[in-house]
Amino acid sequence: MGIVTNQSFKNTVFTYLGFGIGALNTLFLYTYFISDVYYGLVAFLMSTANIIMPLMAFGAHNTIIKFYAAFKTKNSLNSFLTLMLFLPLALIIPIGFIGFFTYGAIGELLSQKNTIVKDYVWYIYVTAMAMAYFEVFFAWSKTQLQTVFGNFMKEVFHRVGVMLLLFAVYFKWIDVEQFVVGVVVLHIIRTIIMQLYAFSVKFPVIKFYKIEGLSAILKYSALIIIAGSIATVILDIDSFMLGLYIPIQEVAYYGVAIYIATVIVVPSRSMQQILQPLTAQYLNDKNQVALKDLYVRSSQTLFIIGGFIFLIILININALYMLIPKQFSGGLLVVFLVGIAKLYDCLMGCNNVVLFNSDYYRVVLLFGVILTVLTVILNILFIPMFGINGSAFATFLAISIYNTIKIYFVKAKFNMTPFDRNTGVVLTLIVACALFFYFWEFPFHPIINIALKTFLVTIIYVLSILKLDVSQDISVMIRKYFRLR
Repeated sequence: MGIVTNQSFKNTVFTYLGFGIGALNTLFLYTYFISDVYYGLVAFLMSTANIIMPLMAFGAHNTIIKFYAAFKTKNSLNSFLTLMLFLPLALIIPIGFIGFFTYGAIGELLSQKNTIVKDYVWYIYVTAMAMAYFEVFFAWSKTQLQTVFGNFMKEVFHRVGVMLLLFAVYFKWIDVEQFVVGVVVLHIIRTIIMQLYAFSVKFPVIKFYKIEGLSAILKYSALIIIAGSIATVILDIDSFMLGLYIPIQEVAYYGVAIYIATVIVVPSRSMQQILQPLTAQYLNDKNQVALKDLYVRSSQTLFIIGGFIFLIILININALYMLIPKQFSGGLLVVFLVGIAKLYDCLMGCNNVVLFNSDYYRVVLLFGVILTVLTVILNILFIPMFGINGSAFATFLAISIYNTIKIYFVKAKFNMTPFDRNTGVVLTLIVACALFFYFWEFPFHPIINIALKTFLVTIIYVLSILKLDVSQDISVMIRKYFRLR
């Protein structure tokens, strides 16, 4: 776990830096510098682009990681990487033609509830294309076990850019329509920079030799489109469907709540970058012992860290909502439900990576398709009745069911689970701290309240984790960075 811990820590620093900047943007700059309507519009456009991004990528970003280690000669490896560079175009170009000739119909469909969307539909295509190739170039660098720069670009770069654009709107250097264009351009620039870095790590050698196992590679790429779409749909279908059923400014309110809850999975996102190539290597080498150790320890690490973040959010959520415009405070239940779902994601450890890099990904895709249909149906049922809370409940149910199925499947096929006795100990600690601190409010300014409660729960949680010795990796990290013996 040495390289995992090292790069995961650096990735976590950059990811939290990005999320910190994103929190400033989401909670304050967006809410005060532009209207709720345009905030909701940006959230809708980005969520929709995220949904179609896996289709644009043609699964190339996952395929690179899964098959890279399988090629032993330079010619075969270079031919494989050449294929991965051009494969996304097999869908990007046809989708572009279809979109060009059916633009009017697509615009009418997406703007039935909110007419403002109609003039911005083409932004979705361009942003999705940029996102897709960014992931391809990021995966290219991951195969060389270089994840830190890519994670910086993924988490920090565009958020800094958005912050600068928001200040430009505030000082009236640009208008809100130019701001929306600027957000799209930021994604394009980010992709170009990522391409330059990836090629500096491993420069492409264009080869068109015959690739052994080509049919298996293309089949995996095609099926991983479904896998990526499933994961993205479960995450972003809520914002997309809210834009079809309710006023678009409420998508902005939902987006704030979702952003707060998403902070919980920051460590998971950071660790996954380096877990992917290692897991693929263990699977290719059939190293069951190392794979099981990675599974359990990644789950322990992420559950402890994610649980701490969940606590900090939960005990401070009321004070936090006092700091932003009142209309955004209706997302309290959204934060709670989605927060629990995200904590469950942390508990999964490297489960997703194991499944999507194994020979069983086809069966998991079937489960995912069923869950995607269920997610859409639940949103259709609950959004008209309960608005943003209904969408949060649909997301909570879908993620919980999907994760449970995947844990059971890994147990059945690999005879391993991410849980052990320490999982229950950590869960008990999280629940106890949540019940004690949530109802305890200081009679001070919200910022002072947040600082005091965060300090107290941090001391109690960290000392408890050390005393209980529930994770060797976490204990070593705490002692190292706090200089404890």
